[in-house]
Amino acid sequence: MTERLDLLTLRVVAAVAESGSISAGSDKLQLAVAAASARISSLEADLGVRIFERSPRGVELTSAGRLLVQRGRELLADADQLVTDLSEWSLGLAGHVRMLANASALLEVLPARLEAFARSHPRIRVDVEERMSPEVAAAVLDGGADVGVVDVLTPSQGIEFVPFFHDTLALVVPGEHPLAVLDAVRLGDLMEHGFVVVAGPNAVSTRLFNAASALGQAIKVRLQMRSFDAACRMVAAGLGVAVLPREAIVPQLQHLGLRAVPLAEDWAHRTHYLALRSGPDAPAAARTLVEALCAAT
Repeated sequence: MTERLDLLTLRVVAAVAESGSISAGSDKLQLAVAAASARISSLEADLGVRIFERSPRGVELTSAGRLLVQRGRELLADADQLVTDLSEWSLGLAGHVRMLANASALLEVLPARLEAFARSHPRIRVDVEERMSPEVAAAVLDGGADVGVVDVLTPSQGIEFVPFFHDTLALVVPGEHPLAVLDAVRLGDLMEHGFVVVAGPNAVSTRLFNAASALGQAIKVRLQMRSFDAACRMVAAGLGVAVLPREAIVPQLQHLGLRAVPLAEDWAHRTHYLALRSGPDAPAAARTLVEALCAAT
């Protein structure tokens, strides 16, 4: 392809075709007439075809010229859109954000806030995947995700942590359980009970086991479930007690007749953080998402 078929030359051809004369087309582009005429002549010479028929009344497109203008306008529109897209991407107004979130965030705050973000930022696509907190920070650091939600602040070079929301772990028991009438309990008084825990390296179970270990004791695990809902159903069936984030299980408390007894423990009060990569490779849309999610708090 000829090296003369560049975007500026296409703009000259389109402007001249629309205006009907080289001088009018040049004025539209704020280009010297001689420069515009030279571009058209060079392009015709390179392509070996006439683009315009010239006359004292102006210029008129040839058949080849009409094809060039038709296809050229499509290319120019694509180029203009590309410039707009890149500009919006650099400003964080468009793009694609990969987000990893723990179950607590997905149940407690993210649905409503992501819906509002999608309405206010239609050119930013956010893909969300549930992951356990210990996996999230590593994935953000390795580039497997752009934003993550974690419940433990673990400073790491290359990751920025922003406070997001708070929740509270509570002891979940059936409504008729002897502990259900208490205003608060301490973990040390619960060691004789069998526990229903969330399976895997999740933040809730890790806090529970670490707290028991600090007391020099061990949790009696009776059942391991993969979700908060399943754990609540086992508790409702009388198969054990559980420690779960109260804000995430409000529907289960109501429908299953459960009671969330406050834990008089510092470790039961959690702050969740938004984690995002820092540095020049971090997409600007990720920071736009983080700022919007935090502003909705």
